[in-house]
Amino acid sequence: MQQKSVNNISLSLNEFHSSVILDSIVEGVFTVDKQLKITYFNHAAEKITRVPREEAIGQYCFEVLRSNVCEKSCPIKNSLENRTDFINLQVNILRTDGKQLPISINASSLKDENGVIIGGVETFRDLSTIEALRKEIIQNYTFEDIVSKNHKILQIFSVLPTIAESDSTVLIHGPSGSGKELFARAIHNLSNRKDGPFVAINCGALPDSLLESELFGYVKGAFTDAKKDKPGRFALAKGGTLFLDEVESLSPATQVKLLRVLQEKEFEPLGAIAPIKSDVRVISATKDCLLNLIKENRFRDDLYFRLNVMRIELPSLIERRDDIPLLIDKFIEKFNHRMGKCITGVYNEVLNILMKYNYPGNIRELENIIEHAVVMCQNEEIQIEHLPPEFTDYYDEGSLNYFQEEPLERSECEVIMEALNKHNWNKTEVARELKLHRSTLWRKMKKHGII
Repeated sequence: MQQKSVNNISLSLNEFHSSVILDSIVEGVFTVDKQLKITYFNHAAEKITRVPREEAIGQYCFEVLRSNVCEKSCPIKNSLENRTDFINLQVNILRTDGKQLPISINASSLKDENGVIIGGVETFRDLSTIEALRKEIIQNYTFEDIVSKNHKILQIFSVLPTIAESDSTVLIHGPSGSGKELFARAIHNLSNRKDGPFVAINCGALPDSLLESELFGYVKGAFTDAKKDKPGRFALAKGGTLFLDEVESLSPATQVKLLRVLQEKEFEPLGAIAPIKSDVRVISATKDCLLNLIKENRFRDDLYFRLNVMRIELPSLIERRDDIPLLIDKFIEKFNHRMGKCITGVYNEVLNILMKYNYPGNIRELENIIEHAVVMCQNEEIQIEHLPPEFTDYYDEGSLNYFQEEPLERSECEVIMEALNKHNWNKTEVARELKLHRSTLWRKMKKHGII
């Protein structure tokens, strides 16, 4: 009887010391029984969830944590059922004040001395500081709705406010899907016209007969079906900005009328007897070289010089591969919000594939790939099987030769060579443009055999 009392006292002391130790660590810890009811809740768990220990004990764990994975794939429940451990799983919980909190959790089953599962244990730590730092880093690379850390895009960022201050026409040249409209909107939002409308029209999406009336409008009776006046895009954009995408698609007749608007600052709706004053800034975009079209007599040179007062050259996505991780995060966040999901990122193998893919459709194609993956993903991270079929069908474990793209080193070499040629091999100017120290530039040039 005395030995039993000693054992009970020893057990109580062990429980006391365990509680003191667990209350001293910064990670939240709780245990549950086989019904998922909380049996222990340490001090850090109280602090992170803001649920007092006395309220938490006896409740189901999903009632306390309210995590985004509780219903579909509860890690502690899976640990009990499948005898598997979960390590560093990133999820969100909902605090009592309504704030979502990112946490990293570890979960495993609890067994007695005979190996019989009697419950589960979960530890978790607050990732809000790390997440805030990640967002701050992304914010440093964000300009309006554009994210980039690529030196070419950062150079554009530096001159965009100056371009926006003027009322001059802007020509944005870049491959299809490179984000030309985003830059046009950024210019508008930074300009004195930001409170006015931003009106966009794709010149290649409409036949010439409709495009003219869309741009300039018409008056009642201008043709058989004109039952009432219809304002064109120039009228709708009054006091704001008109964005003409695929301007290379304009017919010769429409080019003449657009030239008149830019020169005279007025336009005539179809069937009108008097011109209307135009108070619109025009930003145009093209994926083609307009100078080549001029040589082929497909584009007016006088219109080109009117449109090309300020010029922005956008690189393709393979010229800014360093932006791919930032863009992936941005698109995941966008589609999480749209679809009500909480995907935290992509597996390393997926990032490796996406970093090496050639992107003929540029940023638009990457966005479509991530949208497809977010739709298919039911986990916390996007895996290879969530990618579109053209990736999963041809993916060979350990081999990415299918994509046949240029390595990052070659892209870096081409960037340096382009800058050297631009500045007549003045390394000081090149280092300044690429935002590199001269010694760093020298090492990179030596690595690529340029010197």
